[in-house]
Amino acid sequence: MRPIDQQVILVTGSTDGLGRTLARELAARGATVLLHGRDTVRGEATMLDIRGTTGNDRVSFHLADLSSLAQARGLAEQVLAEHERLDVLVNNAGIGTGGRAVAERELSEDGHELRFAVMYLAPFLLTRLLEPVLVRSAPARIVNVASAGQSAIDFDDVMLERGYSGVQAYCQSKTALVMLTFDLADEFRDRGVTVNCLHPGTYMPTKMVLEAGVSPVDSLESGVEATMRLVADPALDGVTGEYFDRMREGRAHSQAYDTKARRRLRELSLELVSLPTARRQ
Repeated sequence: MRPIDQQVILVTGSTDGLGRTLARELAARGATVLLHGRDTVRGEATMLDIRGTTGNDRVSFHLADLSSLAQARGLAEQVLAEHERLDVLVNNAGIGTGGRAVAERELSEDGHELRFAVMYLAPFLLTRLLEPVLVRSAPARIVNVASAGQSAIDFDDVMLERGYSGVQAYCQSKTALVMLTFDLADEFRDRGVTVNCLHPGTYMPTKMVLEAGVSPVDSLESGVEATMRLVADPALDGVTGEYFDRMREGRAHSQAYDTKARRRLRELSLELVSLPTARRQ
C-alpha cells in the first residue's frame, strides 16, 4: 500500500462512534478522508471538527441514507465523479438490534427488511459500483466491519416476515457481510484489491449499544485500533479473505464458508439491487 498520507479513504457511517473516531485518526495521519452520514448538519459538523483537530483540510462529507438503494448509488456516483482513486473502502455504517425501543419489523425505502438493507445490501451495492476505481487504485483494500454476532440466513424468509426479531435481523445481516467479504476476496484475488472483515469489539460504548441499554465491554479505542490495522498495517499487504476477531484471525459463522449459500446470497443480492445481469457471471 501507499503511504497513508497519499491515500483516499471512504468510511461509511463516520459521523458517530467507531466510524468517526477511525476517520479522525486517518485524518490525523494525513489521509484524504471521505466521511459519510445521513444527516447534513451532523456530517458537516463532524467534517469541521476533524479538520480543526487534525489540521487536515482534505476531509469531506458525503450525504446518503443507506436505507435507500438510490442514495447508495448516488454516494458511489459522487465518489466516482470527484475522485480519481480510492485506496480503501471501509463499510462501517450500521444500526443496532433495536433494543428496547423497537419491537416491530422495519422496512427500508425499497421495502426490504431495514437491517439487512443498511448493513448488507447497501455495502454490497456500494462496493460493486466502486469496483472500477478500487481496481484502478490497486493495491487497494476493502474493510467490512462485521460482528461476532452472526446467525444463519434463512433463504426461505430472508426479510424475516415470519417471527421477526431485531437480534436475528442484525445477526443475519452481519453473516451476509462476512459472506460478501469471502466472495469478493476470491473475485479480487488477482486484481490487487484485498477484502477482509472483522469483529472490532464487543459492546463498545457506541450510540447503538447505549441506546439498546447494554453495558459496554470493550473500549472504543480498542475497536478503532483493530479496524485501523486492517486499513493501514503494511504487514497485511496481500492478506485477503479473512475474518478477524479484534486483532486476531477468527472463525465466522459456518454458513459463511458454504460456497453454495454464498452463491445463493449473491444471486439474490444482484436481483434485489438491480445490477446488470453481466455481473451474475
